Amino acid sequence: MLSLARPYLGRLVGAGLLAAATEAAALALMATAVWLLITAAGRPPLDAVTVAIVGVRALAISRGVLRYTERLAGHDATLRVVTDVRFRIFTALAARRPTAEDRSGDALSRLVSDVEAVQDLLLRVLVPGAAAATVAVLAVAGAATVSPAAALALAAGLAVAGVGLPAVAALLTRRTADRVAPLRGELAADGADLIHGAADLAAFGGTAAALRRSTRRARELARLERRLAATGWAVDGVGVLVAGLTVAAVTVAALRAGVGGVLVGVLAVGALTAVEMSLALVAAARQWAQLRGGLRRVADLLTEAAQAETGQAKTGQAETGQAAADLVGAATADDRRRPTMVLDGVTVRYRAGTSPALDRVDLSLPPGRRIAVVGPSGAGKSTLLGVLTGAVPPDGGRVTVDDVDLTDVPAAARHRLVGGLLAEAYVFNATVRDNLLLARPTATDDDLAAAAAAAGLFDWVREQPDGWQTLVGAAGSRISGGQRQRLALARALLAGPSVLVLDEPTEGLDPASADTVLASALAAADDRTVVLVTHRLTGLESMDEILVLDAGRIVQRGDHAELTGRPGWYQEQWIMQRAAEQGYLTAAN
Repeated sequence: MLSLARPYLGRLVGAGLLAAATEAAALALMATAVWLLITAAGRPPLDAVTVAIVGVRALAISRGVLRYTERLAGHDATLRVVTDVRFRIFTALAARRPTAEDRSGDALSRLVSDVEAVQDLLLRVLVPGAAAATVAVLAVAGAATVSPAAALALAAGLAVAGVGLPAVAALLTRRTADRVAPLRGELAADGADLIHGAADLAAFGGTAAALRRSTRRARELARLERRLAATGWAVDGVGVLVAGLTVAAVTVAALRAGVGGVLVGVLAVGALTAVEMSLALVAAARQWAQLRGGLRRVADLLTEAAQAETGQAKTGQAETGQAAADLVGAATADDRRRPTMVLDGVTVRYRAGTSPALDRVDLSLPPGRRIAVVGPSGAGKSTLLGVLTGAVPPDGGRVTVDDVDLTDVPAAARHRLVGGLLAEAYVFNATVRDNLLLARPTATDDDLAAAAAAAGLFDWVREQPDGWQTLVGAAGSRISGGQRQRLALARALLAGPSVLVLDEPTEGLDPASADTVLASALAAADDRTVVLVTHRLTGLESMDEILVLDAGRIVQRGDHAELTGRPGWYQEQWIMQRAAEQGYLTAAN
């Protein structure tokens, strides 16, 4: 984790030095003020205390200025680090293979709460801890110039307050704190489920049970946090006791050493201030124990991502990297260049020991080829699209684009080669125009109109009072399901990758509209390679090849005419769907 802060090490060191200077100014202010008060009680000439008066004013002002500057420097450095960490976390989560245990609320907790642990690590642990340790050393050194015995007593008190108590605080806090971060992630996931699934929970009578589960977690979290608070209260109480005993020991040692009355008061108050500052290490240790769970989750995720990147770059790094760069550069510079994509023996398993979601799939996608992928639910169709887009890395076999392994193509550039409309495409709470420009920020109004027309959306946009500036709402809540699907399809067509993947592009549309939209979308794809996943077999006559997947394997392949004339799943589904749609048309008429 600290390696991520290395680019900002100078800023962090500067913040630490400013924090140490602030605490040193506070210690010097207390010592000087005590000397001034005790000396002034004897009514000395004004000249004897003028320097001390000026010193008190200067130290009081400098303490405030240093504290303000330290906070600016510390937050500047920390927020820069947190920005980098949050970007890395987002990238790692986006590239991570989804599992059944992944929940959106937990991902949000990693991205927000756990990353904030990095901020607290720097601002509440490292910087104040380093400042307190520095001032403790300076305090002992200053006391030694007056009385070595008093300095020894002060060092003992500081060791207890700055080393012993922090160790005890961390030990008492750790076991409880390690359960807090995962529990917060689970509670965040419960919140997301309750909010987004409210309608379904109510429809199936599951609201009460879901609330009970969430309430149990909330109560458990509250209990753990109360335990942490009680532990902190107890340790802080011991810290106050240690401070008092240290002052007493320093005072006795100074008196036995024959130190004058004024300096005894200075040593006593200085010792009290120094120990109180060292108690900041107790708070830092307690904070560290509470942050460990969140920091571990962040570190594990980043380590997993780094190992994946290292593993991908082990063989042929320089040559492959150059080939990938040439491939992406050519696709960017020449929009007419179409690469060949090949799947060779691709196998995907989501869990070890289970049946594969894809089992040794071979597929060649030369430029301009149009492939339809059909099959029963759970056959592996969406997994196949995930492999093509690089979202799901295969456990076996290879995916290449012009003989370049897809994993060697930078993730940020893959969308130029392969992409499109995936399952449950997200529509942002923005205007129609902004949602479309996400695919191609440089698109003109003519480009937007062409993509919208191909998706069957343009007439609807033209009818809206605000046109392209029509707000669609969160997740497209202010438009119908069909318009939301057309908007997502128009965005995919506007992006225009070399290999266009379409997952159920006509879902939610009536048969007539579905036929029109599919034909228009395929025409708009022009000479691009198209991979279409669909449950609806009408309109597949124009496809070059149709693959029938079942249990992760290709069980049939051929064109529409071949498959409808051959006994099997495709022929059966074609007969049933044609009969159902004829019945629908009859009923509609």
